[in-house]
Amino acid sequence: MAKHVEYETVGSDYLEQRQLKRGAAGWVLLAGLGVSYVISGDFAGWNFGLEQGGWGGLLVATVLMGAMYTCMVFGLAELASALPVAGGGYGFARRALGPLGGFATGVAILIEYAMAPAAIAVFIGGYVETLGLFGLTNSWPVYLVCFAVFIGVHLYGVGEALRLMFVITGVAVVALVVFVIGMVPAFDPDKLFDVVGGDGGFLPFGVAGALGALVYAIWFFLGVEGVPVAAEEARDPKRDMPRGIIGAMLVLLVFAGAILVLAPGGAGSEALKASDNPLPAAARAAYGEGSVLAQVVNYVGLAGLVASFFSLIFAYSRQLFALSRAGYLPRWLSRTGRRKTPYLALAVPGVIGFALAAITRDGAQLINIAVFGAALSYVLMMVSHIVLRVREPELERPYRTPGGVVTTGVALVLAVAAVVATFFVDELAAGITAGIVVVALAYFWFYSRHHLVASAPEEEFAAIARAEQELKD
Repeated sequence: MAKHVEYETVGSDYLEQRQLKRGAAGWVLLAGLGVSYVISGDFAGWNFGLEQGGWGGLLVATVLMGAMYTCMVFGLAELASALPVAGGGYGFARRALGPLGGFATGVAILIEYAMAPAAIAVFIGGYVETLGLFGLTNSWPVYLVCFAVFIGVHLYGVGEALRLMFVITGVAVVALVVFVIGMVPAFDPDKLFDVVGGDGGFLPFGVAGALGALVYAIWFFLGVEGVPVAAEEARDPKRDMPRGIIGAMLVLLVFAGAILVLAPGGAGSEALKASDNPLPAAARAAYGEGSVLAQVVNYVGLAGLVASFFSLIFAYSRQLFALSRAGYLPRWLSRTGRRKTPYLALAVPGVIGFALAAITRDGAQLINIAVFGAALSYVLMMVSHIVLRVREPELERPYRTPGGVVTTGVALVLAVAAVVATFFVDELAAGITAGIVVVALAYFWFYSRHHLVASAPEEEFAAIARAEQELKD
């Protein structure tokens, strides 16, 4: 495929106008970023899997998705240390699968990161309405404030944004810890299996129910794969990237296990299966309507939604920046300002996200589109890891995946299952995502493949690999 693309020569000032701030994040901030991406999924979304598969089905699904993400994170830790570029998954796939594979991966990731903030804005608006704050009966002003304020913070500077993100995430983590400790006395194993309907038992809706629950089990981990997009802003990406993303994954596994057991175990699965705010609902079911635990989790839980919203803005801007800088998408989107932030890559998807939130007001539909894009990117990234291990065994790898291609092979099989499950759970979301990918690939085929930028870091990595292979041949 590389033979079918054309590169344009750009001036020396091209990359000077597209520079990110180096050394802004160490591994602790990167781990915080990984948790921040995901933490809203601990507060809401996962519980809909109880309706699909009962508690047993959701447990099976969570174990499978936990295994998929853990294996994938080990693979991404290796790729991020070997190819530390802002393109993240796009950069990895570009090296392994060529320009078309790299662009397809980048588009799938961009769908995930651009759709998820719109969905979370809807959830934040619903949260604000439920709490009766500001007397709002329509949430569009909340969506507008969210996008405007947090894009503004990102425009101010990446270091400041990551530190504020870390603080907000810390508040949300405290809320989760308080909830977990508070629910321990109320735990009753019989409550786990009280979902009405089905055949009863551990898997009341059978294997099909467990497969349907995969989509919702993903919410416990969705987004952690975004840590590598901060590679060009890390202090020492070869060392910090693996530590950051693996550290984040360990925290997420602990929270997923604790919440999956203690929330339904304290309140009953039936009470939570359709709740928009399952943690406060669990506390109220366990301790009464006016319980202090429910009030604390209800208000502080808003920090979890804000943390994920805030961090996903960072993720979509860096993915869009990298694709634009290399010429796959319009180049003007990758310009950076005086503070080394990609202001157009921050603003343009923000405007689109606000419009989607205000027009649809359907957070579940938007998040399902994001999940489908994510699952598709997982398949392509794991294929990339396997291809690079086989084709480039001598590539410098400061961190190596335990188990090698066996580990990422497990992640690949489970990612394919997640893609299939997402299609069956929400055909419309899958169709919308597929449509966006097809339009993007058409743009690549008819225009951008003729106008790529050879000096972009992701393209340089691929060019060096190609030259080395030619020398060997």
